[in-house]
Amino acid sequence: MAARTDIGSDLPVIVGIAGGSGSGKTTIAQSLVEQLNGNVALVQHDSYYRHTPELSFEARSQVNYDHPASLETELLVEHLVSLQSGQAVEKPAYDFANHLRSDEVVVVQPAPVVLVEGILVLAEPGLRALLDLKVFVDTDSDIRLARRLERDIEERGRTVASVITQYFASVRPMHLEFVEPSKGYADVIIGGGFTPEAVEAVVEMIRSHRGRDFDPAV
Repeated sequence: MAARTDIGSDLPVIVGIAGGSGSGKTTIAQSLVEQLNGNVALVQHDSYYRHTPELSFEARSQVNYDHPASLETELLVEHLVSLQSGQAVEKPAYDFANHLRSDEVVVVQPAPVVLVEGILVLAEPGLRALLDLKVFVDTDSDIRLARRLERDIEERGRTVASVITQYFASVRPMHLEFVEPSKGYADVIIGGGFTPEAVEAVVEMIRSHRGRDFDPAV
C-alpha cells in the first residue's frame, strides 16, 4: 500500500509515534490528545497483541511480545483504513496480566487526527505506509528500563525479577533488531522523551499536514 499524497482537509492525518519501551512515547501521545482538544483518535499498537486462548498461561507468558509476530498488525491496518474512510472501529482491549484479549472492546470514532503509538509502529512496512507523519522518541536505555520496571509492576502486576528477565531475554534484543533500526524511517526524532516544546513541534507539523486553517482548540 503506497503512502498517501492527496492529503486534504477531508482526510485524517495519521501520525505514528514509535520508540523503545519506556521512551516516553505514551506520555507524548497523551499530551497530543490534550493539545488537540478531542480532534484526535488514539490507537495503541499493543492493544492488538494476538489472542491465543489455546495456549496455557505458562506458554503465553513465554511468548516474545517484543517481536512483530506477536501483534495482529493486519487488523490494526484494517482499522486505520476504516478510520481513514470515516468509519468507527472496535479496538481490542488487552489484558496484560493474563496475556489475553478481554471480552470488551473500545469503540474508536473517526477524527481529523489519528495517533498510532507503539514500539514497532515504524518497523512494520504495511503500517508505516499509512502514516503521514512518523515520530520516533529516542531515550537512553537505562531510563527506559527504569520506566518499564515501574509501569509493569504497578500497572501489569509483574515482579521485578520477571521484568528484568524479560528485558534481557527479549526486550533489549528486539529493540536492537527492530525498534532502533526503524528510527531511520522517522520524519522527526524527539530526543530524551517528553517536553512541551517537542509536543508543540509535532502539533505544528500536524497543522502543516491538515492545512493552516486547522485549529486544534476548536
